[in-house]
Amino acid sequence: MAKMANETGLTKCAANYVPLTPLSHLKRARDVYPNRDALVYGARRHTYEEYYIRCSQLASALEKQGIRPGEVVSTICPNIPAIIEANFGVPASGAVLNTINTRLDADTIAYILAHSEAKIVLVDTQFIPVTLEAISTMTTDAPTIIEVADATAGFPPTGKHVEYEDFIAGGDPHHAWHMPEDEWDAISLNYTSGTTGRPKGVVCHHRGAYLMTMGTALSWQIGLYPKYLTIVPLFHCNGWNHTWMMPSLGGQITCCRDITAAAIFDAITAEGITHFGGAPIVLNTLINATADEKKCFNHEISVLTAGAPPSPATIKGAEALGFKVMQVYGLTETYGHVTECIEPNEWMALPDPERYTKMARVGVQYPMMENIEVVDQDTLKSVPRDGKTIGEIVIRGNSVMKGYYKNPSATAEAFDGGAFHSGDIAVCHPDGYIQITDRMKDIIISGGENISSVEIENTLMSHPAVSLCAVVARPDEKWGETPCAFIELKDGVVKPSDAEIIAHTRKYLSGFKCPKTVVFQELPKTSTGKIQKFELRDVAKVL
Repeated sequence: MAKMANETGLTKCAANYVPLTPLSHLKRARDVYPNRDALVYGARRHTYEEYYIRCSQLASALEKQGIRPGEVVSTICPNIPAIIEANFGVPASGAVLNTINTRLDADTIAYILAHSEAKIVLVDTQFIPVTLEAISTMTTDAPTIIEVADATAGFPPTGKHVEYEDFIAGGDPHHAWHMPEDEWDAISLNYTSGTTGRPKGVVCHHRGAYLMTMGTALSWQIGLYPKYLTIVPLFHCNGWNHTWMMPSLGGQITCCRDITAAAIFDAITAEGITHFGGAPIVLNTLINATADEKKCFNHEISVLTAGAPPSPATIKGAEALGFKVMQVYGLTETYGHVTECIEPNEWMALPDPERYTKMARVGVQYPMMENIEVVDQDTLKSVPRDGKTIGEIVIRGNSVMKGYYKNPSATAEAFDGGAFHSGDIAVCHPDGYIQITDRMKDIIISGGENISSVEIENTLMSHPAVSLCAVVARPDEKWGETPCAFIELKDGVVKPSDAEIIAHTRKYLSGFKCPKTVVFQELPKTSTGKIQKFELRDVAKVL
């Protein structure tokens, strides 16, 4: 390490070095914003002082239950106060937070609980049955269930488990938090979707989470006292780390248990929501909401969208409602979003089709990241910035996971060449903006030509009858593969013919890129709004 000529006595000490952790945000907010609303859920409202006390009680109660530093505490909860409190209370006990997807089947839940060696699991009453089913199949030690009842949503306590409010009531409101001695210590363990096998456990550290909060606040230009609506599931990348960020800004978090157009519009008008994140499917839900569901508002609402590249039509439709939309991109392995599509002033003067197409790019790296680029998969060298040459997005920076839990071979493969390999195929434009063309597994190879499913999907989304769509490869004896389009129609529209849909794509795409098969059906989706293409591939194989 390079040093100055004489650094005698210049060493790290308690005065000049503190491990970075997002826990510090809430400790500060308790003192700076004690009387501001921090957490809202229906009629429930907690100030920052109350929020801090509840998190302290949770941390204390976990320690009294025998939780030790480095052990795992899981949650199976929707976006309700308990899971938000767990984001601080669990690591404040020294434990590692593992938020489990509420839509998983019992077998996968059992696998995660066993693989993570979870000691305690906070479970919303709605998900007690699937949790008990999962635990019944475990051959390893099962975690203790703490039941989180939500009577106002129709889920009163079962009376068969210790209830969350009773559990934290036994905790010390003045409990001293367990702050990390090393910022590299794990703060969370998040599992991937596991669509091609068992889910992998992504280990995130305090430093990465802290820097995510700083980079997001800067890039999203949030400012003080935002009012944030939890649409991104808290079990997905810890809600993109926004829960950890809000106390640094004195922001108010409003919980949204059920992600519907009516619930979102109601929260916007009741609480004056200024920010939220969500997948493109959420934006489409709002765009296609009924007149009864929609509510008028006269303030600006900033929206981050990610999970799948949004179509230009989706961005345009959301903007017409009054939402300022920015496309971001990331993965569970990067704590959430690590690129942003900042809109330069000159884009505003472009014709709508060109402007919204540019806005659908994933853009450039966040300020807390070191390097994000598109590289040739064989040489690992940067591809030309020509908007044509495809390669893989690779990522370096402090907000990249520590690695995959108990899986050193997968970790080594993911970090080959000194960067995280995303598995996403993209091009880089002359202005440096990255545009995803597909996932590696979603590229369609027809007659030797590579076809981007995303390009076809964007074209299909411009058809007035199309609400959602997904394009996958269908086996073909002559061409090897051809594009197969699955389409979910808007409510109340006249169903177009297959020929009409194909003719619509031919207006914008080369003939070989156009779908050869069209299927109208509801699309299978994950809880975060991603379309489950692996299910559609199975359907396409037998068409």
